[in-house]
Amino acid sequence: MKFATKAIHAGQSPDPTTGAIMTPIYQTSTYTQAAPGKHKGYEYSRGTNPTRTALEDCIAALENGKFGLAFSSGMAATETALKLLKPGDEVITGNDLYGGSYRIFTKLFEPYGIKFHFIDFSNPETIREYLNEKTRMIWVETPTNPTLQIVDILAVSKIAKEKNILLAVDNTFASPYLQNPLDLGADIVMHSVTKYISGHSDVVMGALVVNDEELYKQLFFYYNACGGTPGPQDCFLALRGIKTLHVRMKAHCENGRQVAEYLRNHPKIEKVYWPGFPDHNNHDIAKKQMRDFGGMISIVFKDSSIENTFRVASSFKVFSLAESLGGVESLINHPATMTHGSIPKEVREKVGVVDNLIRLSVGIEDIDDLLEDLKQALA
Repeated sequence: MKFATKAIHAGQSPDPTTGAIMTPIYQTSTYTQAAPGKHKGYEYSRGTNPTRTALEDCIAALENGKFGLAFSSGMAATETALKLLKPGDEVITGNDLYGGSYRIFTKLFEPYGIKFHFIDFSNPETIREYLNEKTRMIWVETPTNPTLQIVDILAVSKIAKEKNILLAVDNTFASPYLQNPLDLGADIVMHSVTKYISGHSDVVMGALVVNDEELYKQLFFYYNACGGTPGPQDCFLALRGIKTLHVRMKAHCENGRQVAEYLRNHPKIEKVYWPGFPDHNNHDIAKKQMRDFGGMISIVFKDSSIENTFRVASSFKVFSLAESLGGVESLINHPATMTHGSIPKEVREKVGVVDNLIRLSVGIEDIDDLLEDLKQALA
């Protein structure tokens, strides 16, 4: 099946009992057994639930993967992937990361004896400088949050495979519609389903997708044992959101392009981060591994004062000032005090996450209204 068909049908079929076209919400904690150990594939909803199974199969299909796991948040998914590591292991990751990822790496897993190297991935060969016998995982975000750095997934995967190292890719900013890391050699794909996949700012959820069955079994053990799994109502809502993912992403990309071009020519803007520009670092890689360039944009004001940044961020009428991204509505975010507030100032500023940077998640409203809102807010 092509992508749009998979988004609507993968993992789902009419309910055999009633013929209901939508997957039922199996609002149950447990399941009866004909005899001890003799059941219909479901025992307890922490581990498995039919509504969740439908969602997991659908997300796996969208990523061209074999196995999917849904979690109560993107961070629960990230934490489960990191449980594959043991004290003494090392991870190579990017120097521009979502603040929650940086926080869980440095505050939760480093104290357990896992070492993280935060590096510039723009040239994958740089990875070799940090490889040693303790390296167990490479964790990639592309495009990155919030400076939209592009990492060559195929090139990184070749290095990882040479050394038998796991490659995990956070694909949240791109969504499965724009990019499929498993096809490029990744072992694990992570999503904050909260964002583009669900797409309506009404669900908090995460997901992992893999192709290797043994890896899936390891992850499923942690998933079931630790219980960071979502309820059936949220799974139902995420499934509903996925059905329009392809339509929404087209609109995000179209609006994103026009917003980026408008901002690039604005006299009060010093820099615009958007991978669709030919002079964006690794634009050629983005063009090769992505189907379009998305609706995420970051801008840096010429006026570097925090007062001006806050004034502009609070002046929008259509864009809403809020954390998160990927919903149908347009959002703006001030990473330094919001999504990346857990990263020390000197660390984030090294990669360009300065106080006068704001991040835009361009929604699917009418483009004329979005441009007019930018015009009045920047006046």
